[in-house]
Amino acid sequence: MNASELQDLIRKKIDDFPTKTRRVAEYILTNSTAVAFRSISEISETLSVSKAQLVRVARMLGFNGYSDLKHVLKQTLMEQVNPSFIAESAQRSNMPESLYRLEQANIEETFKKLPSDAISKFCEAAKNASTIYCMGWGISALVAEWFYTRFAELGLKAVLARRGSMSLPEQTRAIEDADMLVVCELPSYVIEVTEAVEKIYKKGAFVVTLTDSLAAPICKTTHLALYASDTSPTFGSSLLGPMFLVHVLTSALALNLGEEGKIALAEQKEGLNDERVYYPAYGLRY
Repeated sequence: MNASELQDLIRKKIDDFPTKTRRVAEYILTNSTAVAFRSISEISETLSVSKAQLVRVARMLGFNGYSDLKHVLKQTLMEQVNPSFIAESAQRSNMPESLYRLEQANIEETFKKLPSDAISKFCEAAKNASTIYCMGWGISALVAEWFYTRFAELGLKAVLARRGSMSLPEQTRAIEDADMLVVCELPSYVIEVTEAVEKIYKKGAFVVTLTDSLAAPICKTTHLALYASDTSPTFGSSLLGPMFLVHVLTSALALNLGEEGKIALAEQKEGLNDERVYYPAYGLRY
């Protein structure tokens, strides 16, 4: 059973469901990633229904039990954009084209996963924050650094926290409830990052998480969860989806800042025209 077949199955049966089971079926239809990768206890708590109710809905959909439904959901999600499948099935001569299609899919999937109100929430939180902390470990640190660079270019007070001589909890110890944390966490997930985010969340700071899946531990302590597709047959994770998301969010923030944003970008452009540092450049669009 592929993704479209499973969706068609749920849509065909959903009209005959009682109100409570219909709500569960609708959640499964629109939150397949959550159902596939989160425990039955977490889903039942989210929906305020019993585990038995979830099992019942799975059986009404034709599955032997809830675990069978989860298994099918995982399989269908993996088949949508599966880098290992592409790598195995593509002829070597077609590999560049396959990679191009995969990265295009990463960007498209990232855009689809962006909630309609997420951009405005991000902009308001960034504008109101006293200090914005950007956190990442390993490959995720590259995404965090680009966030930090963009905030700095817009004249916002920002701090970059990544693994070095000090641990992440040490670097973010001064964070307060008036601050904002933007944390990127691509697989493999890091215990130190999760622990640092939990402490920051408890302090009352506004936490924005950017990751690839609801299965990421940091998703349990966040005010705004953002998801990027990062599938790749090489190098673990692709950064095109996450970087696309950074560009969209910070570009929207630049416009949202109004005159303040215009002044900051004008100053950035002026700095890039400093011929004591850079060769003469023409047509800068800052």
